[in-house]
Amino acid sequence: MITIRARNPGKRHGGERRRSRWPVIAVAAAMLIGMAPAASAAGIDGPLRWQDCESEGVPAGMQCAAIDVPADWAKPQGQKITLELARLPATEPPRRLGSVLGISSGYGIQDLTRSAADLTELRRKFDLVGYNARTTTWIAHMPQACTQPGVSLHDPRNAKELAALAAAMNEAFKECQKADTTGLFAHLDALSIARDTEAIRKALGEERLSFMASGIGGSAAAAYARLFPQRIQAMYLDGVNNQTEGWPAQRLLSLPVMQRMFTRFADWCAETPACALHGQDAEAVWRRLLRDADRHPISVTSSQYGKGKLTGWLLTSTLPLDPGPENANWLTFAAAVDKARSGDGSGFADQALFNARYSATPGAQVMSCGDDRGYTSYAQLEDFRRKARKIAPEYAGAAIDALGCTGWPLPVANPSRPLLTRGLPPFLGVGTTWFDYTSTKSFTSMIPGSVTIAYDGPGHVMYLSGKKCPIRHATRYLTDLTLPEPGTVCPTE
Repeated sequence: MITIRARNPGKRHGGERRRSRWPVIAVAAAMLIGMAPAASAAGIDGPLRWQDCESEGVPAGMQCAAIDVPADWAKPQGQKITLELARLPATEPPRRLGSVLGISSGYGIQDLTRSAADLTELRRKFDLVGYNARTTTWIAHMPQACTQPGVSLHDPRNAKELAALAAAMNEAFKECQKADTTGLFAHLDALSIARDTEAIRKALGEERLSFMASGIGGSAAAAYARLFPQRIQAMYLDGVNNQTEGWPAQRLLSLPVMQRMFTRFADWCAETPACALHGQDAEAVWRRLLRDADRHPISVTSSQYGKGKLTGWLLTSTLPLDPGPENANWLTFAAAVDKARSGDGSGFADQALFNARYSATPGAQVMSCGDDRGYTSYAQLEDFRRKARKIAPEYAGAAIDALGCTGWPLPVANPSRPLLTRGLPPFLGVGTTWFDYTSTKSFTSMIPGSVTIAYDGPGHVMYLSGKKCPIRHATRYLTDLTLPEPGTVCPTE
């Protein structure tokens, strides 16, 4: 029996070495890195041994622990990994109602640390618990063989091109799997994460738990609801994906959102002299750039990712969904479009080439391929394109984040399929009208009696953004199971 302990995310020296040899995954992981010191591991069914966290910058009173779980839940006595946990105990113990656990697909301790001040009211009656998912162990111990892109991603124009792309990714995945010593390559799917979550519930000693999930954690939330519906007291979903309907269906839902976002950008540009496209039809300029770049790709050089070519398909992956502080993202984007239409793609080079490399890197894609993310055939891709062309012709190409899972060498552990909702309580969802409301709504609509609040503005994950209106509704729901009225909208803060 082997126990692999995840690298302490609070220690920076190991991270520096990894960043220097693999910027692709490190850049993505840097958005997730949290703080949790190593702590004594407890047995799955035994009590957790909580102790004061050792890392700097954590909220006052935060406690840490750890739990060992199987790398492969089908072999409970086999190879183990250690999951790190943190909790903020209820501040009014006599009124304590239980625990709220964040269902994580990444560094959940960072989420708890970042949001602690905004969840003060919720913490009065609940212990708030977060954990770093098994993907953090994977990132910390990933072999070098898993860090190299398997192919130069492009939008396949025919079945032969897709087959060649799949063959290259298949070979890269197999090399990654061969070098893996963690035992996790085949077990990073949401069902495995859900079973980890259930082990934590048992270790907490709670008969039922309330949950919070955000972003791609929606896959793990759906998996937990599928496996352990009787253990859910309440489920708050904040800007989540809906894996149960399949990744292509979710992409189709996002296309109108992308179109509306660009219309907002164009309207802002028409009213803003500082916009590089001011006085022009920004939407027409963008569509022309995409068409021209597909016909004649723009050669670029990135200081981080080397040389590459920008096609219109690749440029669509650079679309900013948030204007940023003082519209900085929109200003930068407009300047990049203006330069690119004259043949200078430098404004897009770093982001576009990063997107292409990251989505073709086996070590990154392995964290979602088991959840049915890739295209299984050219017929499926063409079916997606036909539907996409009716919605948004300029964005009808293959989804870049799904292409990298094409060629996945193992059976899909967690196929997309309808969620059986019997025994589930009503869920509460929150999503931004500029980005993730549609995907969150598609999830909550499956569960009778559920409600999704629309936050009328940009952003992603409202409780991490400190938005008072969504947090107020979430606190009320998690505390006494009171849902807002259907159609509730939170104004921009």
